Amino acid sequence: MDSYIDLLKFVLPEILVTHFDLVDNTVKDKVLHLYFEEKKGVPKEFSSQMIISHGFHKEITVQDFPLRGKTVYLHVKRRRWLDKATKEVVQRDWNLVAQGTRMTIEFAAFLKVLGQY
Repeated sequence: MDSYIDLLKFVLPEILVTHFDLVDNTVKDKVLHLYFEEKKGVPKEFSSQMIISHGFHKEITVQDFPLRGKTVYLHVKRRRWLDKATKEVVQRDWNLVAQGTRMTIEFAAFLKVLGQY
């Protein structure tokens, strides 16, 4: 495995590094924007079906842990798949965002612990 991917797993939510490709990044003022697209490979849960990639859902943006004094926003585009037999659009069930927030689950848990002190 590439060493930079191992490093990214320490900095970013592992689910992003494993299942998404980092396609772009920008830094403006003190804000870092990272853009991810779900990998094109057919998900294991659909391996028994005849599915094809069918574009992307609308991009979501979530706030993650600050890095080196910069606010971090993760822009995530999830794939849609078309079942050729049923013509039904299918997708993976990702739980990237903590309930009721626009932050990653890890970041929300971190802030919750800080609030207890």
